[in-house]
Amino acid sequence: MKYVHVGVNVTKLDASIAFYQKVFGVTPVKVKEGYAKFLLENPGLNFTLNVHDQVGGNQVNHFGFQVETADEILAHKARLEKEGFFAREEMDTTCCYAVQDKFWVTDPDGNEWEFFYTKADSEVHSVKDESCCVTTASTTKQCC
Repeated sequence: MKYVHVGVNVTKLDASIAFYQKVFGVTPVKVKEGYAKFLLENPGLNFTLNVHDQVGGNQVNHFGFQVETADEILAHKARLEKEGFFAREEMDTTCCYAVQDKFWVTDPDGNEWEFFYTKADSEVHSVKDESCCVTTASTTKQCC
């Protein structure tokens, strides 16, 4: 397999193209009436925008990019903030049975994109209150 393919329904093609050009750091390889296509080599992604009259944000929950280092999180966050995006930050959080550093940006139709780095595994899905603590890779207790 060379590419994962994701097709997203959007209401405003020009605004969505502008958003995804900034997020992906590349221009679309194809733009037609009601359609745009981005091809990313790393990660291998065939990503298309398809215009519809109405869409409801986050029909798929969210999209995301897992990075290899904590420094990559900070670099992507700084890059996107420089592009004018508000990045909702969640550092040292427990989510999806892992301790992660992450941030989120939202496209013009309400689809959320998560950039995350997994620091350690966790025995809990997420921590909602201070009564639950997890053990991180360094074997120290961390209350969330």
